[in-house]
Amino acid sequence: MTRRRTLFALLGASALSLAIALPALAVNRGSRAPEIGLEDQNGNPVRLSALRNKVVLVDFWASWCGPCREEMPVLERFHQEYADDGLVIVGVNIDREQGNMRRFLRRTPVSFRIVHDGSHQVADRYQPPRMPSSYLIDKRGVIRYVHAGFRSGDADDMEREIQQLLR
Repeated sequence: MTRRRTLFALLGASALSLAIALPALAVNRGSRAPEIGLEDQNGNPVRLSALRNKVVLVDFWASWCGPCREEMPVLERFHQEYADDGLVIVGVNIDREQGNMRRFLRRTPVSFRIVHDGSHQVADRYQPPRMPSSYLIDKRGVIRYVHAGFRSGDADDMEREIQQLLR
């Protein structure tokens, strides 16, 4: 019986330590950005490893998210203004149904790359704290800034950070 109790105690301790460690797996400033590895709306693979020497903004969003509707035109403006300077924006939609994403994009069209992450394989790697969440990644693939949520005043901060990373 003592062997069994010891085994259960070890299993319980392992499970507890894993549960405590899981939130620590979320990526933060200074972390290497996890790979995306999905195809965009045109069927082209989106791989961060292929975007070295570019500044990348990875933005997690959903069709049901009000602040995402406010943020999308801002991201489109950043794309228009800074793409030639080396900024790449990748929108990662987390809606389960791709049709919801498509309807959203018909009402709010953008020209930057969008991937659908209905199974949350990319979101599970990044663990975005809320919708939308943006990760600004430097030219070496390291996350330098994380924005959880979006308010209109955030656009100026994000633009300054983009400019700084593009230098």
